[in-house]
Amino acid sequence: MKKLLDQIVKFGIVGVICFFIDYIVGLIGMNVALKILGESSFSTASTIGSALGFTVSVICNYILSFKFVFQRKENMDRKAEFVIFLILSIIGLGINALIVWGFTGPIYGSMKWMQDLLSYNMAYTVGKVIATAVVMVYNFITRKKFLSAD
Repeated sequence: MKKLLDQIVKFGIVGVICFFIDYIVGLIGMNVALKILGESSFSTASTIGSALGFTVSVICNYILSFKFVFQRKENMDRKAEFVIFLILSIIGLGINALIVWGFTGPIYGSMKWMQDLLSYNMAYTVGKVIATAVVMVYNFITRKKFLSAD
């Protein structure tokens, strides 16, 4: 039980690091997309930013996860390992993008009081935090099941 708890803590630390990478790259990407597409395309721009941030953070997460969190399966080919990690991450990206889009589009877009309360950046941040929490649980469970030797 202690080993699992240690693993969850390490996974959480890696997750926090990758969240900040994801968030900063995503915020920059969203703001660039907003300038290109215009403010009326906030949900599209936030989805683009979210996808960019997530992609960069997946690479960092792969490296850090196997360096600090999970024990590699010795009999698993590294190419196969990366492909499985990538497939699981793409599913996570879909979950992430859906939650960010849902929060910044239908939810934020249809609630005037929320628009008055939250800026675009804050709405994106709230959606991103919710998405990150959901995807973090998904990532831990699936990576432990499919990729970890322990």
